[in-house]
Amino acid sequence: MESQSSKQAYFSLPVDHENKATEFRPFSISSPHMLAFHLAWLSLFSCFFSTFSIPPLIPVIRQDLNLSDSDISNAAIASFVGSIFSRLTMGPICDLIGPRIASSTLSLITAPIIISTSFISSPFSFILIRFLVGFSLANFVANQFWMTSMFSGRVVGLANGFSAGWANTGAGVAQLVMPLVFHFLTNSLNLTSFMAWRVSFIIPGIFQFFTAVLVLAFGQDSPTGNYKFTPKMAEKEKKDEFLEVLKNGLGNYRGWILGFTYGYCFGSELTTDNIIAGYFYDRFGVNLQVAGTIAASFGMANFFSRPVGGVLSDMLGRRFGVRGRLWGLWAVQTTAGLLCVILGRVNSVWGSVSVTCLFSVFVQAASGLTFGVVPFVSKRSLGVISGMTGSGGTIGAVATQVLLFSGNRFSTQTSISLMGLMILVCTFPVTFIYFPQWGSMFCGPASTNININSAAAQDYYLLE
Repeated sequence: MESQSSKQAYFSLPVDHENKATEFRPFSISSPHMLAFHLAWLSLFSCFFSTFSIPPLIPVIRQDLNLSDSDISNAAIASFVGSIFSRLTMGPICDLIGPRIASSTLSLITAPIIISTSFISSPFSFILIRFLVGFSLANFVANQFWMTSMFSGRVVGLANGFSAGWANTGAGVAQLVMPLVFHFLTNSLNLTSFMAWRVSFIIPGIFQFFTAVLVLAFGQDSPTGNYKFTPKMAEKEKKDEFLEVLKNGLGNYRGWILGFTYGYCFGSELTTDNIIAGYFYDRFGVNLQVAGTIAASFGMANFFSRPVGGVLSDMLGRRFGVRGRLWGLWAVQTTAGLLCVILGRVNSVWGSVSVTCLFSVFVQAASGLTFGVVPFVSKRSLGVISGMTGSGGTIGAVATQVLLFSGNRFSTQTSISLMGLMILVCTFPVTFIYFPQWGSMFCGPASTNININSAAAQDYYLLE
Protein backbone atom coordinates (compact mmCIF):
# COMPACT_ATOMS: atom_id res chain seq x y z
CA MET A 1 0.00 0.00 0.00
CA GLU A 2 1.24 3.47 -0.84
CA SER A 3 2.50 5.24 2.28
CA GLN A 4 1.11 8.55 3.51
CA SER A 5 4.48 10.24 2.90
CA SER A 6 4.59 9.10 -0.73
CA LYS A 7 1.04 10.35 -1.20
CA GLN A 8 2.06 13.69 0.22
CA ALA A 9 4.94 13.83 -2.24
CA TYR A 10 2.49 13.32 -5.09
CA PHE A 11 -0.22 15.74 -3.93
CA SER A 12 0.36 19.32 -2.87
CA LEU A 13 -2.42 19.12 -0.25
CA PRO A 14 -2.67 16.71 2.69
CA VAL A 15 -4.87 13.74 1.74
CA ASP A 16 -6.71 10.89 3.45
CA HIS A 17 -6.68 7.16 2.67
CA GLU A 18 -8.82 7.80 -0.44
CA ASN A 19 -6.48 10.55 -1.69
CA LYS A 20 -9.16 13.16 -0.94
CA ALA A 21 -7.80 16.49 0.27
CA THR A 22 -8.19 17.16 4.00
CA GLU A 23 -7.47 20.88 3.56
CA PHE A 24 -9.20 23.44 1.37
CA ARG A 25 -7.21 26.38 -0.07
CA PRO A 26 -9.52 28.40 -2.34
CA PHE A 27 -6.78 30.64 -3.72
CA SER A 28 -4.55 27.78 -4.81
CA ILE A 29 -4.73 26.21 -8.29
CA SER A 30 -2.74 23.09 -7.44
CA SER A 31 -3.69 19.96 -9.36
CA PRO A 32 -5.79 17.91 -9.05
CA HIS A 33 -7.89 19.03 -6.05
CA MET A 34 -7.89 22.83 -6.25
CA LEU A 35 -7.75 22.90 -10.05
CA ALA A 36 -10.93 20.79 -10.11
CA PHE A 37 -12.50 23.24 -7.65
CA HIS A 38 -11.82 26.25 -9.86
CA LEU A 39 -12.94 24.51 -13.05
CA ALA A 40 -16.14 23.29 -11.35
CA TRP A 41 -17.25 26.64 -9.97
CA LEU A 42 -16.31 28.58 -13.12
CA SER A 43 -18.20 26.17 -15.37
CA LEU A 44 -21.32 26.33 -13.20
CA PHE A 45 -20.93 30.13 -12.92
CA SER A 46 -21.24 30.37 -16.71
CA CYS A 47 -24.43 28.24 -16.61
CA PHE A 48 -26.03 30.48 -13.98
CA PHE A 49 -24.95 33.52 -15.96
CA SER A 50 -26.64 32.13 -19.08
CA THR A 51 -29.85 31.08 -17.33
CA PHE A 52 -30.30 34.41 -15.53
CA SER A 53 -29.10 36.64 -18.36
CA ILE A 54 -32.73 36.85 -19.53
CA PRO A 55 -34.67 38.19 -16.46
CA PRO A 56 -32.90 41.59 -16.19
CA LEU A 57 -33.77 42.39 -19.82
CA ILE A 58 -37.41 41.28 -19.58
CA PRO A 59 -38.74 44.88 -19.40
CA VAL A 60 -37.23 45.43 -22.88
CA ILE A 61 -38.02 41.97 -24.27
CA ARG A 62 -41.60 42.25 -22.99
CA GLN A 63 -42.19 45.35 -25.12
CA ASP A 64 -40.57 43.87 -28.21
CA LEU A 65 -42.36 40.50 -28.14
CA ASN A 66 -45.64 41.73 -26.60
CA LEU A 67 -45.27 39.36 -23.68
CA SER A 68 -48.10 39.17 -21.16
CA ASP A 69 -47.56 38.66 -17.42
CA SER A 70 -48.71 35.08 -17.95
CA ASP A 71 -46.06 34.53 -20.66
CA ILE A 72 -43.31 35.83 -18.36
CA SER A 73 -44.48 33.66 -15.47
CA ASN A 74 -44.76 30.57 -17.69
CA ALA A 75 -41.26 31.19 -19.02
CA ALA A 76 -39.86 31.37 -15.48
CA ILE A 77 -41.59 28.09 -14.64
CA ALA A 78 -40.28 26.53 -17.86
CA SER A 79 -36.68 27.39 -16.96
CA PHE A 80 -37.04 25.49 -13.69
CA VAL A 81 -38.86 22.52 -15.25
CA GLY A 82 -35.98 22.02 -17.67
CA SER A 83 -33.58 22.00 -14.76
CA ILE A 84 -35.61 19.39 -12.84
CA PHE A 85 -35.33 16.71 -15.52
CA SER A 86 -31.67 17.36 -16.22
CA ARG A 87 -30.70 17.36 -12.53
CA LEU A 88 -32.48 14.06 -11.89
CA THR A 89 -30.51 12.37 -14.66
CA MET A 90 -27.20 14.13 -14.00
CA GLY A 91 -26.63 12.32 -10.68
CA PRO A 92 -26.64 8.75 -12.05
CA ILE A 93 -24.68 9.93 -15.11
CA CYS A 94 -21.93 11.29 -12.84
CA ASP A 95 -21.89 7.98 -10.94
CA LEU A 96 -21.26 6.14 -14.23
CA ILE A 97 -19.06 8.40 -16.42
CA GLY A 98 -17.69 10.99 -14.02
CA PRO A 99 -18.40 14.71 -13.49
CA ARG A 100 -15.90 16.01 -16.05
CA ILE A 101 -17.51 14.55 -19.17
CA ALA A 102 -21.03 14.98 -17.80
CA SER A 103 -20.52 18.68 -17.01
CA SER A 104 -18.68 19.72 -20.16
CA THR A 105 -21.05 17.85 -22.48
CA LEU A 106 -24.11 19.54 -21.01
CA SER A 107 -22.46 22.97 -21.27
CA LEU A 108 -21.50 22.41 -24.90
CA ILE A 109 -25.05 21.33 -25.75
CA THR A 110 -26.76 24.28 -24.06
CA ALA A 111 -24.33 27.07 -25.07
CA PRO A 112 -25.83 27.43 -28.59
CA ILE A 113 -29.31 27.59 -27.04
CA ILE A 114 -28.64 30.80 -25.11
CA ILE A 115 -27.14 32.35 -28.26
CA SER A 116 -30.31 31.43 -30.17
CA THR A 117 -32.23 33.76 -27.83
CA SER A 118 -31.16 36.40 -30.35
CA PHE A 119 -33.57 34.94 -32.92
CA ILE A 120 -36.79 34.49 -30.91
CA SER A 121 -39.83 36.31 -32.24
CA SER A 122 -42.87 35.09 -30.26
CA PRO A 123 -44.01 34.35 -26.71
CA PHE A 124 -43.88 30.62 -27.47
CA SER A 125 -40.23 30.75 -28.60
CA PHE A 126 -39.38 32.84 -25.52
CA ILE A 127 -40.86 30.19 -23.21
CA LEU A 128 -39.16 27.37 -25.16
CA ILE A 129 -35.75 29.03 -24.92
CA ARG A 130 -36.06 29.49 -21.17
CA PHE A 131 -37.03 25.82 -20.84
CA LEU A 132 -34.02 24.61 -22.82
CA VAL A 133 -31.51 26.99 -21.23
CA GLY A 134 -32.64 25.77 -17.80
CA PHE A 135 -31.14 22.35 -18.57
CA SER A 136 -27.66 23.82 -18.07
CA LEU A 137 -28.30 24.20 -14.31
CA ALA A 138 -27.92 20.43 -13.95
CA ASN A 139 -24.20 21.21 -13.89
CA PHE A 140 -24.82 22.00 -10.23
CA VAL A 141 -25.11 18.27 -9.51
CA ALA A 142 -21.83 17.58 -11.32
CA ASN A 143 -20.24 20.45 -9.40
CA GLN A 144 -21.19 19.04 -5.98
CA PHE A 145 -20.37 15.46 -7.02
CA TRP A 146 -16.93 16.59 -8.19
CA MET A 147 -16.15 18.37 -4.92
CA THR A 148 -17.22 15.36 -2.87
CA SER A 149 -14.93 13.19 -5.01
CA MET A 150 -11.98 15.49 -4.33
CA PHE A 151 -12.36 16.55 -0.67
CA SER A 152 -12.68 14.53 2.54
CA GLY A 153 -15.51 14.68 5.05
CA ARG A 154 -13.45 17.11 7.16
CA VAL A 155 -13.75 19.91 4.58
CA VAL A 156 -16.42 18.71 2.14
CA GLY A 157 -19.01 21.21 3.40
CA LEU A 158 -16.51 24.00 2.89
CA ALA A 159 -15.57 22.84 -0.62
CA ASN A 160 -19.22 22.35 -1.65
CA GLY A 161 -20.18 25.72 -0.18
CA PHE A 162 -17.44 27.68 -1.91
CA SER A 163 -17.83 25.88 -5.23
CA ALA A 164 -21.60 26.32 -5.45
CA GLY A 165 -21.55 29.75 -3.80
CA TRP A 166 -19.03 31.28 -6.18
CA ALA A 167 -20.86 29.64 -9.08
CA ASN A 168 -24.26 30.96 -8.01
CA THR A 169 -22.94 34.51 -8.15
CA GLY A 170 -23.30 34.06 -11.90
CA ALA A 171 -27.00 34.83 -11.45
CA GLY A 172 -26.19 38.09 -9.69
CA VAL A 173 -23.47 39.07 -12.14
CA ALA A 174 -25.91 38.50 -15.02
CA GLN A 175 -28.43 40.82 -13.35
CA LEU A 176 -25.74 43.51 -13.19
CA VAL A 177 -23.89 42.96 -16.46
CA MET A 178 -26.68 42.36 -18.97
CA PRO A 179 -28.35 45.80 -18.49
CA LEU A 180 -24.89 47.40 -18.83
CA VAL A 181 -24.22 45.48 -22.05
CA PHE A 182 -27.62 46.51 -23.38
CA HIS A 183 -27.02 50.18 -22.61
CA PHE A 184 -23.52 50.03 -24.11
CA LEU A 185 -24.92 48.64 -27.35
CA THR A 186 -27.69 51.26 -27.51
CA ASN A 187 -25.76 54.32 -26.31
CA SER A 188 -22.22 53.70 -27.61
CA LEU A 189 -22.85 51.59 -30.71
CA ASN A 190 -26.21 53.22 -31.53
CA LEU A 191 -28.04 49.94 -31.98
CA THR A 192 -31.81 49.98 -31.68
CA SER A 193 -33.22 48.39 -28.53
CA PHE A 194 -34.67 45.66 -30.80
CA MET A 195 -31.14 44.74 -31.96
CA ALA A 196 -29.28 45.47 -28.73
CA TRP A 197 -31.02 42.95 -26.48
CA ARG A 198 -30.62 40.26 -29.14
CA VAL A 199 -26.90 40.87 -29.64
CA SER A 200 -26.41 40.84 -25.85
CA PHE A 201 -27.02 37.07 -25.64
CA ILE A 202 -23.95 36.22 -27.70
CA ILE A 203 -21.81 36.98 -24.64
CA PRO A 204 -23.17 34.32 -22.20
CA GLY A 205 -23.17 31.68 -24.95
CA ILE A 206 -19.50 32.17 -25.83
CA PHE A 207 -18.53 32.30 -22.17
CA GLN A 208 -20.29 29.00 -21.44
CA PHE A 209 -18.63 27.31 -24.43
CA PHE A 210 -15.20 28.52 -23.28
CA THR A 211 -15.59 27.14 -19.74
CA ALA A 212 -16.75 23.76 -21.08
CA VAL A 213 -13.57 23.48 -23.15
CA LEU A 214 -11.47 24.32 -20.07
CA VAL A 215 -13.13 21.51 -18.08
CA LEU A 216 -12.47 19.01 -20.86
CA ALA A 217 -8.87 20.11 -21.36
CA PHE A 218 -7.70 20.43 -17.75
CA GLY A 219 -10.23 18.64 -15.52
CA GLN A 220 -9.75 15.36 -13.67
CA ASP A 221 -12.61 13.31 -12.20
CA SER A 222 -10.90 12.14 -9.02
CA PRO A 223 -7.53 12.55 -7.28
CA THR A 224 -6.19 9.46 -9.03
CA GLY A 225 -7.46 10.17 -12.56
CA ASN A 226 -10.48 10.13 -14.85
CA TYR A 227 -13.28 7.59 -14.97
CA LYS A 228 -12.42 4.73 -17.30
CA PHE A 229 -14.82 3.83 -20.09
CA THR A 230 -15.42 0.06 -20.44
CA PRO A 231 -17.30 -0.43 -23.73
CA LYS A 232 -16.76 -4.19 -23.66
CA MET A 233 -18.40 -4.58 -20.29
CA ALA A 234 -21.47 -6.78 -20.53
CA GLU A 235 -24.65 -4.78 -21.02
CA LYS A 236 -26.32 -6.73 -18.21
CA GLU A 237 -23.52 -5.75 -15.79
CA LYS A 238 -23.85 -2.08 -16.76
CA LYS A 239 -27.60 -2.19 -16.33
CA ASP A 240 -27.41 -4.01 -13.00
CA GLU A 241 -24.83 -1.54 -11.69
CA PHE A 242 -26.92 1.44 -12.74
CA LEU A 243 -30.13 0.01 -11.27
CA GLU A 244 -28.43 -0.88 -7.99
CA VAL A 245 -27.00 2.63 -7.59
CA LEU A 246 -30.39 4.14 -8.49
CA LYS A 247 -32.29 1.82 -6.12
CA ASN A 248 -30.00 2.57 -3.19
CA GLY A 249 -30.37 6.31 -3.70
CA LEU A 250 -34.12 6.43 -4.29
CA GLY A 251 -34.75 4.10 -1.35
CA ASN A 252 -33.02 6.42 1.13
CA TYR A 253 -35.66 8.63 2.78
CA ARG A 254 -33.00 11.11 3.93
CA GLY A 255 -32.38 12.07 0.31
CA TRP A 256 -36.09 12.81 -0.15
CA ILE A 257 -36.20 15.03 2.93
CA LEU A 258 -33.09 16.95 1.87
CA GLY A 259 -34.59 17.43 -1.60
CA PHE A 260 -37.80 18.73 -0.03
CA THR A 261 -36.09 21.21 2.30
CA TYR A 262 -33.66 22.29 -0.41
CA GLY A 263 -36.70 23.23 -2.47
CA TYR A 264 -37.29 26.05 0.00
CA CYS A 265 -33.77 27.40 0.37
CA PHE A 266 -32.29 27.10 -3.12
CA GLY A 267 -35.75 26.94 -4.67
CA SER A 268 -36.71 30.19 -2.93
CA GLU A 269 -33.42 31.70 -4.07
CA LEU A 270 -34.15 30.79 -7.70
CA THR A 271 -37.65 32.23 -7.44
CA THR A 272 -36.28 35.46 -5.96
CA ASP A 273 -33.66 35.71 -8.73
CA ASN A 274 -36.52 35.59 -11.24
CA ILE A 275 -38.83 38.14 -9.62
CA ILE A 276 -36.71 40.56 -7.59
CA ALA A 277 -35.65 42.95 -10.37
CA GLY A 278 -39.23 43.23 -11.63
CA TYR A 279 -40.48 43.63 -8.06
CA PHE A 280 -38.34 46.70 -7.39
CA TYR A 281 -38.95 48.05 -10.91
CA ASP A 282 -42.73 47.83 -10.61
CA ARG A 283 -43.35 48.47 -6.90
CA PHE A 284 -40.84 51.23 -6.16
CA GLY A 285 -40.46 52.75 -9.65
CA VAL A 286 -36.66 52.41 -9.87
CA ASN A 287 -35.11 52.30 -13.35
CA LEU A 288 -33.84 49.22 -15.16
CA GLN A 289 -30.21 49.61 -14.08
CA VAL A 290 -31.03 50.24 -10.41
CA ALA A 291 -33.42 47.26 -10.33
CA GLY A 292 -30.69 45.12 -11.91
CA THR A 293 -28.14 46.31 -9.36
CA ILE A 294 -30.43 45.44 -6.44
CA ALA A 295 -31.14 42.02 -7.95
CA ALA A 296 -27.41 41.57 -8.52
CA SER A 297 -26.69 42.24 -4.84
CA PHE A 298 -29.02 39.35 -3.97
CA GLY A 299 -27.36 36.87 -6.33
CA MET A 300 -23.78 38.01 -5.75
CA ALA A 301 -24.10 37.52 -2.00
CA ASN A 302 -23.49 33.86 -2.87
CA PHE A 303 -19.80 34.72 -3.14
CA PHE A 304 -19.56 34.58 0.64
CA SER A 305 -22.95 33.49 2.06
CA ARG A 306 -23.14 29.95 0.67
CA PRO A 307 -19.48 29.28 1.58
CA VAL A 308 -20.27 30.55 5.10
CA GLY A 309 -22.95 27.86 5.24
CA GLY A 310 -20.34 25.25 4.29
CA VAL A 311 -17.87 26.59 6.88
CA LEU A 312 -20.56 26.56 9.57
CA SER A 313 -21.56 23.00 8.66
CA ASP A 314 -17.98 21.77 8.95
CA MET A 315 -17.44 23.64 12.24
CA LEU A 316 -20.59 22.15 13.74
CA GLY A 317 -19.61 18.75 12.33
CA ARG A 318 -16.22 18.84 14.03
CA ARG A 319 -17.78 19.89 17.32
CA PHE A 320 -21.05 17.94 17.38
CA GLY A 321 -20.89 15.45 14.48
CA VAL A 322 -23.65 15.12 11.89
CA ARG A 323 -26.20 16.16 14.53
CA GLY A 324 -24.58 19.59 14.59
CA ARG A 325 -24.85 19.86 10.82
CA LEU A 326 -28.60 19.15 11.03
CA TRP A 327 -29.17 21.73 13.78
CA GLY A 328 -27.25 24.34 11.80
CA LEU A 329 -29.32 23.70 8.67
CA TRP A 330 -32.62 23.96 10.55
CA ALA A 331 -31.70 27.16 12.44
CA VAL A 332 -30.32 29.08 9.45
CA GLN A 333 -33.12 28.11 7.05
CA THR A 334 -35.78 28.97 9.64
CA THR A 335 -34.21 32.42 10.04
CA ALA A 336 -34.30 32.82 6.25
CA GLY A 337 -38.03 32.07 6.29
CA LEU A 338 -38.69 34.75 8.91
CA LEU A 339 -36.73 37.34 6.90
CA CYS A 340 -38.68 36.44 3.74
CA VAL A 341 -41.96 37.03 5.59
CA ILE A 342 -40.68 40.45 6.67
CA LEU A 343 -39.47 41.34 3.15
CA GLY A 344 -43.00 41.27 1.80
CA ARG A 345 -44.24 43.59 4.56
CA VAL A 346 -41.61 46.36 4.21
CA ASN A 347 -42.95 49.41 2.37
CA SER A 348 -39.81 51.53 1.83
CA VAL A 349 -37.27 50.95 -0.91
CA TRP A 350 -34.23 51.12 1.40
CA GLY A 351 -35.89 48.94 4.00
CA SER A 352 -36.66 46.38 1.32
CA VAL A 353 -33.08 46.50 0.03
CA SER A 354 -31.73 45.91 3.56
CA VAL A 355 -34.01 42.95 4.25
CA THR A 356 -33.29 41.54 0.77
CA CYS A 357 -29.58 41.51 1.58
CA LEU A 358 -30.12 39.79 4.93
CA PHE A 359 -32.50 37.27 3.38
CA SER A 360 -29.96 36.47 0.67
CA VAL A 361 -27.25 35.70 3.24
CA PHE A 362 -29.39 33.27 5.27
CA VAL A 363 -31.20 31.52 2.42
CA GLN A 364 -27.94 30.95 0.53
CA ALA A 365 -26.10 29.82 3.67
CA ALA A 366 -28.88 27.27 4.18
CA SER A 367 -28.08 25.83 0.75
CA GLY A 368 -24.44 25.44 1.79
CA LEU A 369 -25.52 23.73 5.01
CA THR A 370 -27.75 21.33 3.05
CA PHE A 371 -24.83 20.10 0.97
CA GLY A 372 -22.79 19.79 4.14
CA VAL A 373 -25.18 16.95 5.03
CA VAL A 374 -25.60 15.34 1.57
CA PRO A 375 -22.19 13.53 1.44
CA PHE A 376 -23.06 11.58 4.62
CA VAL A 377 -26.31 10.10 3.30
CA SER A 378 -24.89 7.53 0.86
CA LYS A 379 -21.35 7.11 -0.40
CA ARG A 380 -22.23 4.56 -3.07
CA SER A 381 -25.22 6.48 -4.47
CA LEU A 382 -23.78 9.94 -3.93
CA GLY A 383 -24.71 11.10 -7.43
CA VAL A 384 -28.31 9.98 -7.03
CA ILE A 385 -28.66 11.69 -3.63
CA SER A 386 -27.05 14.85 -5.02
CA GLY A 387 -29.41 14.74 -8.00
CA MET A 388 -32.46 14.22 -5.79
CA THR A 389 -31.46 17.12 -3.56
CA GLY A 390 -30.51 19.40 -6.44
CA SER A 391 -33.68 18.70 -8.40
CA GLY A 392 -35.66 19.30 -5.22
CA GLY A 393 -34.41 22.88 -5.39
CA THR A 394 -35.88 23.45 -8.82
CA ILE A 395 -39.10 21.55 -7.99
CA GLY A 396 -39.55 23.90 -5.04
CA ALA A 397 -38.97 26.87 -7.35
CA VAL A 398 -41.61 25.60 -9.79
CA ALA A 399 -44.14 24.99 -7.01
CA THR A 400 -43.53 28.44 -5.55
CA GLN A 401 -43.76 30.13 -8.93
CA VAL A 402 -47.00 28.34 -9.81
CA LEU A 403 -48.69 28.77 -6.45
CA LEU A 404 -47.62 32.31 -5.58
CA PHE A 405 -46.27 34.20 -8.59
CA SER A 406 -48.58 33.10 -11.40
CA GLY A 407 -51.78 34.95 -12.21
CA ASN A 408 -53.24 37.76 -10.11
CA ARG A 409 -54.33 35.91 -6.98
CA PHE A 410 -51.82 37.77 -4.79
CA SER A 411 -49.79 40.93 -5.05
CA THR A 412 -46.04 40.29 -5.39
CA GLN A 413 -45.35 41.55 -1.88
CA THR A 414 -47.98 39.22 -0.40
CA SER A 415 -46.54 36.31 -2.40
CA ILE A 416 -43.08 37.02 -1.02
CA SER A 417 -44.38 36.83 2.58
CA LEU A 418 -46.27 33.62 1.81
CA MET A 419 -43.05 32.18 0.36
CA GLY A 420 -41.45 32.90 3.74
CA LEU A 421 -44.16 30.92 5.49
CA MET A 422 -43.57 28.03 3.09
CA ILE A 423 -39.86 28.11 3.97
CA LEU A 424 -40.71 27.85 7.69
CA VAL A 425 -43.08 24.90 7.21
CA CYS A 426 -40.87 22.99 4.77
CA THR A 427 -37.76 23.26 6.96
CA PHE A 428 -39.38 21.27 9.77
CA PRO A 429 -38.84 17.79 8.17
CA VAL A 430 -35.09 18.14 8.85
CA THR A 431 -36.00 17.07 12.40
CA PHE A 432 -36.99 13.62 11.03
CA ILE A 433 -33.56 12.79 9.57
CA TYR A 434 -31.93 10.05 11.64
CA PHE A 435 -28.62 8.22 11.16
CA PRO A 436 -28.24 5.03 13.29
CA GLN A 437 -24.50 5.63 13.74
CA TRP A 438 -24.77 9.38 14.43
CA GLY A 439 -28.30 10.14 15.62
CA SER A 440 -30.63 13.02 14.74
CA MET A 441 -31.30 16.55 15.99
CA PHE A 442 -33.02 15.21 19.13
CA CYS A 443 -31.71 11.65 19.48
CA GLY A 444 -28.26 10.15 19.91
CA PRO A 445 -26.90 7.19 17.90
CA ALA A 446 -28.50 3.77 18.19
CA SER A 447 -25.31 2.45 19.78
CA THR A 448 -22.21 4.04 21.25
CA ASN A 449 -20.18 0.99 20.24
CA ILE A 450 -19.51 2.14 16.67
CA ASN A 451 -16.87 0.26 14.72
CA ILE A 452 -14.47 2.98 13.56
CA ASN A 453 -13.44 0.85 10.57
CA SER A 454 -16.98 0.28 9.31
CA ALA A 455 -18.00 1.85 6.02
CA ALA A 456 -20.90 3.60 7.74
CA ALA A 457 -18.70 5.29 10.35
CA GLN A 458 -15.74 6.12 8.12
CA ASP A 459 -16.72 9.65 7.13
CA TYR A 460 -17.92 10.54 10.61
CA TYR A 461 -14.59 9.91 12.27
CA LEU A 462 -12.80 12.14 9.76
CA LEU A 463 -14.60 15.01 11.44
CA GLU A 464 -12.90 14.57 14.80
